[in-house]
Amino acid sequence: MSTWALVLAAGEGSRLRALTTTNGVAVPKQFCSLRGGPSLLQEALHRAEAVAPRSRICTIVAEQHRRWWQGPLWSLPSQNIIVQPENRGTAAGLLLPLLHIEARDLEARVVVLPSDHYVRDEATLARALRNATTKIRTDRDELYLLGIGPDEADPELGYILPSTNDGANGLRVAQFIEKPPTTLARSLIERGGLWNAFILVASVRAFVRLFEQRYPDIVAEMRAVVRHDRTDPQIPFAATDLYGRLPELDFSRHVLEGAEGSLRVLPVPACGWSDLGTPKRVAEALRRLDNEERSYPSLNPTAYLSLAAQHARLQMAM
Repeated sequence: MSTWALVLAAGEGSRLRALTTTNGVAVPKQFCSLRGGPSLLQEALHRAEAVAPRSRICTIVAEQHRRWWQGPLWSLPSQNIIVQPENRGTAAGLLLPLLHIEARDLEARVVVLPSDHYVRDEATLARALRNATTKIRTDRDELYLLGIGPDEADPELGYILPSTNDGANGLRVAQFIEKPPTTLARSLIERGGLWNAFILVASVRAFVRLFEQRYPDIVAEMRAVVRHDRTDPQIPFAATDLYGRLPELDFSRHVLEGAEGSLRVLPVPACGWSDLGTPKRVAEALRRLDNEERSYPSLNPTAYLSLAAQHARLQMAM
């Protein structure tokens, strides 16, 4: 049973456009850097290497972003770069690459990583990812979410409220709470609530089964698309036709909600995680940074728009 990593990089990052717009062009945040070094996408690819070799790291990207992803993804096998013809919600953006992985390795276990996160303590998160993949070896039917230990009551984040502990296999999920008011967020933390980082670990079979329980027809149609496009997923002819007919579905709202009883959450100690979803979140991440510099010798540190520099300019203009 091999471990694959799937990096999600097809989002628009619209809430961060105040920082990511330069010369009238909004650069999707995953193709920006936090402080002028590697892009957030490159950081996510590096994070994925904690659990999988580059030959088993896949990413989902958007056709309209081709000018931004072609360079940074040079080190991935071309078959591992899966292009989404348009945005039809996070459910389709997850299902399409999962089915590409399924077509290549029916026994795969998959770690799903968003590409727009910052993690100060990567070692702590890497240990949690490896721990989760180990559990999947003996528990192939379960889907695990990594819940980050909160270091504050942040009303801009989603929370996972755990239920009962079922031994060595994590906590059952009682409830998802999206962007609660600060007072409720504090109460959730007191009751053991964790930040929902949208980092998921499961066998590819368990992932696909979750979709099939709600949308069997979409899964069947998309499997047919993958059979047609799998030799060159960067030219998604069949996917383009299907995407024109797909409803827009959100993975958390339309797939995970209502399935809480079949999900487990693994707590991760506070590790300086941020989703960098808003200018406020970026500002908070920058304030917490120390002077540590990490080395990425294969990357061009001047290639990406710096969110730190953009934030400084925005502050000066106010």
